[in-house]
Amino acid sequence: MFAHCRGPFWGRDDFSRCFEQDYLQTLFPLIVCGVSVVYLLVQVCLAAKTSKYYHAYRVLDDPGHVWSFRSPRYDDAEAYEDDSENEFDRNEDLALHATNTVSTTAVTKPRGQVTVVVLEEAAVLAQLGLHVAVFMTNAWGRHGKIAAITSVTVWAYIATLASLRLLFSSTSIVSFPKLWYHTAFIYGFQWVFSVLLFRSAIVHPRSDVHQRLMVGDFVLVSLLFLIALCSRKGNKAVELEYEGDIAPAREPVASVFSLATFSWVDSIVWTGYKKTYELTDVWNLPSRDKAAAVIANYRQVKKTSSLAYHLLKHFKRGLLIQASWAAMSGFLTFAPTLLLKAILEYIEKPDLTPANAAWFYVILLFVSGTLSALADGQALWMGRKICIRLRAVIIGEIYAKALKRRAAATTDKVLGEEKKKQEHDGEPNGFKRFFIFGKKKKATGAPKEDAATKPGSDAQVTTGAIINLMAVDAFKVSEICAYLHFLWANTPVQVVVAVFLLYRILGYSSIAGIGMMVILLPINMYVARQFAKIQKLILAATDARIHTTNEVLTNIRIIKFFAWEQRFIGLVNEKRYIELKHLRRRYILWAVAATIWSGSPVLITFLSFLVYTNVEHKALIPSVAFTALSLFQILRIPLDQLADMVAHVQESKVSVDRIEEYLKEPETDKYSQLVTQKKDEDGQPIIGFQNGTFSWGGTDMADQAAADAFKLMDLNLNFRIGKLNVVVGPTGSGKTSLLMGLLGEMTKLKGDVYLPGGVSREDLTPDPDTGLTESIAYCAQQAWLVNGTVKDNIVFASEWNQKRYEDVIDACSLKRDLEILDAGDETVVGEKGVTLSGGQKQRISLARALYSKARHVLLDDVLSAVDAHTAKWIFHYALHGQLMANRTCVLVTHNVGLCLPNAEFAVALDNGRVVAQGTAEEVINSGKLTEDLTKSRPASRGASKPQSRTPSDANDEVDGDVDHAKKSPNATINGQADAKKTPASNTQEEKKAEGGVKLSIILMYLRAMGPWYYWLGATIAFVAAQISSVSTNLWIRTWANAYAEKGYAAMGAHHRSPITHAPTLSGTGTCLSSGTCSWNVPFFTHPEQKSYSYNNMQTTFGASNPDVDSAYFLGVYAVLGLVFMFITFLREGFLFGGSLAASRRVHERLIQKVTHAKFRFFDQTPLGQLMNRFSKDIESVDQEVAPVAIGVVHCFASIVTIVILISVITPAFLIAAFFISILYFLIGRFYINSSRDLKRLESVHRSPLYQQFGETLSGMTTIRAYGDERRFIRENLTKINTQHRPFIYLWAANRWLAFRVDVVGAMVAFFAGAFVVLSVGRIDAGAAGLALTYAVTFTENVLWFVRLYSANEQNMNSVERVKEYLDVDQEAPSVIPANRPPSNWPSKGSVEFINYSTRYRADFDLVLKNLTFKILPGEKVGVVGRTGAGKSSMALALFRALEAEQGKILIDEIDVGLIGLHDLRENVVMVPQDPTLFTGTIRSNLDPFSVFTDEEIYTALREVNLISMSRPTSGTATPVNAATPPRAIQIPNPTTGALAADVNASYCGHATTNPGSILANREWERGEAEDDTIVVVPDGHVAGQDDAALQAAMEADNKNPFTNLNSPVSESGSNLSQGQRQLLCLARALLKTPKVLLMDEATASIDYATDAKIQETIRQIKNTTITIAHRLQTIVDYDKVLLLDHGEVIEYAHPYDLIRKKDGAFRAMCETSGELEALTVTAKAAYEAKNLVPSE
Repeated sequence: MFAHCRGPFWGRDDFSRCFEQDYLQTLFPLIVCGVSVVYLLVQVCLAAKTSKYYHAYRVLDDPGHVWSFRSPRYDDAEAYEDDSENEFDRNEDLALHATNTVSTTAVTKPRGQVTVVVLEEAAVLAQLGLHVAVFMTNAWGRHGKIAAITSVTVWAYIATLASLRLLFSSTSIVSFPKLWYHTAFIYGFQWVFSVLLFRSAIVHPRSDVHQRLMVGDFVLVSLLFLIALCSRKGNKAVELEYEGDIAPAREPVASVFSLATFSWVDSIVWTGYKKTYELTDVWNLPSRDKAAAVIANYRQVKKTSSLAYHLLKHFKRGLLIQASWAAMSGFLTFAPTLLLKAILEYIEKPDLTPANAAWFYVILLFVSGTLSALADGQALWMGRKICIRLRAVIIGEIYAKALKRRAAATTDKVLGEEKKKQEHDGEPNGFKRFFIFGKKKKATGAPKEDAATKPGSDAQVTTGAIINLMAVDAFKVSEICAYLHFLWANTPVQVVVAVFLLYRILGYSSIAGIGMMVILLPINMYVARQFAKIQKLILAATDARIHTTNEVLTNIRIIKFFAWEQRFIGLVNEKRYIELKHLRRRYILWAVAATIWSGSPVLITFLSFLVYTNVEHKALIPSVAFTALSLFQILRIPLDQLADMVAHVQESKVSVDRIEEYLKEPETDKYSQLVTQKKDEDGQPIIGFQNGTFSWGGTDMADQAAADAFKLMDLNLNFRIGKLNVVVGPTGSGKTSLLMGLLGEMTKLKGDVYLPGGVSREDLTPDPDTGLTESIAYCAQQAWLVNGTVKDNIVFASEWNQKRYEDVIDACSLKRDLEILDAGDETVVGEKGVTLSGGQKQRISLARALYSKARHVLLDDVLSAVDAHTAKWIFHYALHGQLMANRTCVLVTHNVGLCLPNAEFAVALDNGRVVAQGTAEEVINSGKLTEDLTKSRPASRGASKPQSRTPSDANDEVDGDVDHAKKSPNATINGQADAKKTPASNTQEEKKAEGGVKLSIILMYLRAMGPWYYWLGATIAFVAAQISSVSTNLWIRTWANAYAEKGYAAMGAHHRSPITHAPTLSGTGTCLSSGTCSWNVPFFTHPEQKSYSYNNMQTTFGASNPDVDSAYFLGVYAVLGLVFMFITFLREGFLFGGSLAASRRVHERLIQKVTHAKFRFFDQTPLGQLMNRFSKDIESVDQEVAPVAIGVVHCFASIVTIVILISVITPAFLIAAFFISILYFLIGRFYINSSRDLKRLESVHRSPLYQQFGETLSGMTTIRAYGDERRFIRENLTKINTQHRPFIYLWAANRWLAFRVDVVGAMVAFFAGAFVVLSVGRIDAGAAGLALTYAVTFTENVLWFVRLYSANEQNMNSVERVKEYLDVDQEAPSVIPANRPPSNWPSKGSVEFINYSTRYRADFDLVLKNLTFKILPGEKVGVVGRTGAGKSSMALALFRALEAEQGKILIDEIDVGLIGLHDLRENVVMVPQDPTLFTGTIRSNLDPFSVFTDEEIYTALREVNLISMSRPTSGTATPVNAATPPRAIQIPNPTTGALAADVNASYCGHATTNPGSILANREWERGEAEDDTIVVVPDGHVAGQDDAALQAAMEADNKNPFTNLNSPVSESGSNLSQGQRQLLCLARALLKTPKVLLMDEATASIDYATDAKIQETIRQIKNTTITIAHRLQTIVDYDKVLLLDHGEVIEYAHPYDLIRKKDGAFRAMCETSGELEALTVTAKAAYEAKNLVPSE
């Protein structure tokens, strides 16, 4: 009867013949072939379906294929209906399927593609012949007929397949590479069967012929299997992609063997060993792993479920393959344990088992180790591949969303708020929570949806949060996928198998141990949950700290100028303190967890053995004791991992939800709002508004915030196409908002907005006549630059045209600037343009707009940061020159006198409404302008002839950033870099260390942890832990041997008939009538057959022998266990205490050193790099370094212990150990180098990704205006790929290492087993058990050692990066006790420079040369000069941001060089060019440390004209719907004279604003209240319920936020207009009532009228004021003017004196500005007034 064997499968040392013939030769091969046939049919059907003969029409190509065609909108058909809406989605698609210019593909064929197949065919035919011969000769014996027939059939099938493959590979008509997989798999299985049969034939040959045929069969099958292993998967041609000079991926062309063993990684590791890895050495990603291909594939399917589910569905195939490998590895985990048991039983009773069987087990020990390594490697590698794909998807989606964000002045949303809600809704704990993944979401999802649709919740995430999503959350989610298989494939398999085996070995006693584990599981779960909670708290604390740190570093200049360092460090440290408090909790929890973790196995073993010996009274012999120990050890791992993994899964679920919540945010309405195609009668496009009302809030007026938000009302404008249109109005009247509304970035409440374009730049064709495209170029008020060269910024990926480029440079007067810059136009503009001054940034941004081919140009205040004559130059040559021919220009400006008279069309705005529009004449005559232009009209026309000078020298722009002069050391004339200068840009490059981590760094960290006595204690704790761990196991050996000596042996040992169970391990087959055999693989112990009756007793003795005192052994074991737990706790405590101390000290030093670094350091270092240190690297120092370092020491100790133990027991092992150690050393040596370098590369290339993200977020309006989304998406994809390259190959190297270490580890187990078998009889079974148990765990330890060692190197890399910043140059000390100025210094305020010179760096030229001048107390001095004249450098010198090279500066006769910086900066006040604000309220910005009263703050606000005294009555017609307080009186035409008397009076003029609140141009006087009362009446509150109120809200005027000191200020002040920010900074300076005030360009973005009023204020204040200015108007009535050029004083006198000097430099400046007459009049008036004053 077929497949029905009587008797066991396994005799003493071999399979039974029946099993061999029926199973190995018949059943198994047939099953394999059957599966192959079925699968092949499925494949053929599928192939037929997709073939071109099957369809009348063609199926779209596979989008997974990178170069295939794809219809742009094939995911959602309805997309066709609304073109504008989906413009963006189309961009996304086309960006993914970009025309690939850089890469070329080459097809590589495998070596000997056809030859191999021929050889294979020959071998298969030989096999077929051989089996036919077997059938003929009947060599298998009389029972072997069926087996022989089966073999012939199977090989005939294989031969057919092989012939087909030969046919296909020799012709090119049809190819079906999938056949290869069939033959390869069949060879593999056949080889396994053949090996077993071959062993039988050698051990027990039946006949000569039989043995020879078997050998022949084995040789041929091995040859076939070898061919399959050495050929490439599918043995087919592969397309390789060559991209630039990057080598293509080697993985697709690797052979099967090399894929399995990761040998294809050899060259990576070897390269890394030979030299330091650079990015160019890293191979490319395989084309299907590139971001574009991955995302295109992902977007095929519309998302219907929650994001977490959707992602799981999308990656299901990979996850399932991964799971199957993981399950296999789970089974293989137990092989060593069972083999161990078999070997130990052989040692206990060597006479019962033949030696060859023992050797078979030892060899299997090696094989199983190797196989397990293979399965693990494949599972983890699959995980890593999924990981990069998943990360590409998430980052790609986040980025695409970022480009579609609203440009909003709305409130910031915190992603955590949602999280908190979820936590309350969703606390079904532990597993339940874990399994209700997606369903739960639906419930809480609904209310959230409403929230999202209700525009009141237009809240958006801050940019920081988005970067965090990309950096932290995307990383967490993708990381989990690399390990997910542990949770749902590996763990369940291991638990089930372990429990089953324990039961077979220990019987009921195992239940005690397993029960204990089950009890410990909830404890573990609880600990894991606590961990997750604390982790959340830590994250929140870290976020808070990073936010503060970020603000401190962003605004570091202001903080330094105001001498606030210590206070802000205090703020950061407060946040840090909270973070460390949570960290401490985490560490205490960790120590407790570690104690439970290390104590649980001891406890479990104790219980099981207690029951086994004292309850069941059985003898604990070595083969039972050690097998059980080993199984408990194995079982412990998955259970501990379970808790950990569940915590991780929960964390990443939180991350996925955060990402999903962000992806659901409202998107920009730009594409739906704009009407792009509309033309007028002449066929020209229309630009303008019709009845438009726009708001910065949402559409929902019942919401208070939305109702209060700034609105543009009732716009009816039609800009002139092809002409200059000017928009004017006071600060905060809504000019920028007008442009934003035009670009579709504001929320439209009613009406229409017309603007051509709205299509991607890449789709437009230029007009043949003008060369322009119907699109938009936009230049924002705060110039937005990308991190690239100046040239990249100007060309902005348009096509290159040398002449046009030069014209643009000329028109924007950038020629001279480029000469000054180190590398000319190849200079790298740092992040946010750190290397450039304000004026340069603005002009580069303007140059970009001019260079582009867009026909319509929108410019937002591009003339603000440049001085008068540069403004003029730009106006004439850029805005009126050749480059603007045929182009529409909408210009927002404060420079009314210059621009308005030349405009075709003008618009005057006030408080969000148009007050005048029409031709320039009409607007000027309307009287609605704040400046009186009637008299300046002729003058400006007259002066507008171009100057005779060439463009380049007219560019005498004056402006105020720190940085120009430092660039001038060796500039060449043409502005191009000479050879040695080109690398000037590299200050921006992030450095990475090379070679090993220096000892000094490790020592620095260790010193931070604690002093020598701390280390002494730690060492003792460590040694003790190691000793106590070994002693518990030694004790078990003693105990087990006690039984063995008493003569107990393995079960069944004292049976009379040894034949029935000679192989002690087997037990006998119970063949029940059904004919199925119970699986008696040798390793499972079976129901013992006692005199042929079945019984379930495990061993055959009744009572345990009383001679062995089990209570004594158990007691000692318990004591040892407790001691071990206690020592563990102590050790952890020691280390974590030290780690916390180190964290505290390192961060403390870092923040101190960085904040006190020199200014130069902040110019050179991008913020991203600094923040990277404070976030990622400090996090590593906090959380990773210590645990990993402990792990290294721990593993090392374990390894040493194991080697010593094994060598003591079997000394011969030392010889093998020596060679194995060399192998390990070599493997580790090769790996460490490449892994360290790849890790560094990966960290360095993370920065550009973050930085591009930040850049995009700040410039998204610009990117959208230019229609350039596609290019940015492409760049983002490239950056993702660039970061993934080192990442994936780092993990490939890791797998390479793990596989090699595992194989060598298997060799350790093999040799240990071999030496034990060799020394049988000389060693006791207990000792052998100990040696083998440790040998089996050896691999694990070594693997972890190498891994942790390299992780430690990588973490030390963090410490190293932190240390790099601990060594930056520091400024002078902040206080010098010996030299403190008097407390009232400076009492008078005289400033004197004596022979002063300075330079930026030792290798640079002097920027200030021998300055000598004196400013008398109370004088007002204006400083002017061209770009790079050293104006800002002089300002910096006064604050000692630059130290004197020679000479000195005296303030009130005290040399500032000799006193502490704090004393100096505290008492001299500076208002810098860039207005810096902090997140918070108006009060916290003006007075961060609560020093002043509200009254004083209001006074300062009045001084800068931000508020007025009394409740304003609306200047426009609409009355505000709230009662006017009785006292407030409106005086329509105030007289300025009255004001001059009292500084505290409110100056007449309009208040100004933000896109959140804008007051009309009203003029008020103060009420009759006492001098300083402020009447603040809340402005028209809108009652939410009422429709009338709703209407009122639409009509209501915009409010002034400054009347309430608690009005919020958002990140860097983005909810205020540029002008308001400058005024606020000015108010902050005035609050300190300084004796010496330095203003650097402080009023550049403010309209002229307000500026005049502020100057008036400043003149009233009795102090010394130094003003650096572009607008000559500002300083022409000062007491003195200082004219600098090239760092030297040219002229210094009263402005009127200078103007009268016929060929004076100042007079020349006044002439070029075209306002000579007006300036002369003002100067003269001031001069006369001044000369009258003394005579009073």
